[in-house]
Amino acid sequence: MTRETSTESGQEKAQYLIFNLRGEPFAIPLLGVKEIIEYGSVTPIPGMPEFIRGVINLRGRVVPVIDLAARFGEPPTVIGERTCVVIVELHEETGVQDMGIVVDGVNAVSDIPASDLEPPPKFGAKIRVDFIQGMWKSQDRFVIVLDQARVLSVQEINQLAALVEDTQMA
Repeated sequence: MTRETSTESGQEKAQYLIFNLRGEPFAIPLLGVKEIIEYGSVTPIPGMPEFIRGVINLRGRVVPVIDLAARFGEPPTVIGERTCVVIVELHEETGVQDMGIVVDGVNAVSDIPASDLEPPPKFGAKIRVDFIQGMWKSQDRFVIVLDQARVLSVQEINQLAALVEDTQMA
């Protein structure tokens, strides 16, 4: 099954997973999504930044879980009945890493032509501009298309965790 397709006009488009976070729609490329699971038991890890919710056991594998709202500098996500964990596969220099991201709910999978992606705003966004790959106008609202590699950078998350650990030891 391919997740990148061409339209009849030969225009490239890709599939994106659309989800909600604090009432706002966001999207990530479907290509990196492995599965979506119900939010369940997450084991906290002491000494981690607030946006690292903890880890889950996914069929015998330990998978770190990131709270996207907290990653964006907002209060942690309030767990509700639609809250779920999107398991994504990250390709880093050190290898492949699965990571879970907590979202308020998943809405749809959408085909988005590359030409429909607007450049990220230079200012005024509620999240770091370097986290935004682009903006997509869906019906009457904009969907923020996230740069998954930057938002979930294992290297940056490790650096932040080390900073938190250093400040707790001081």
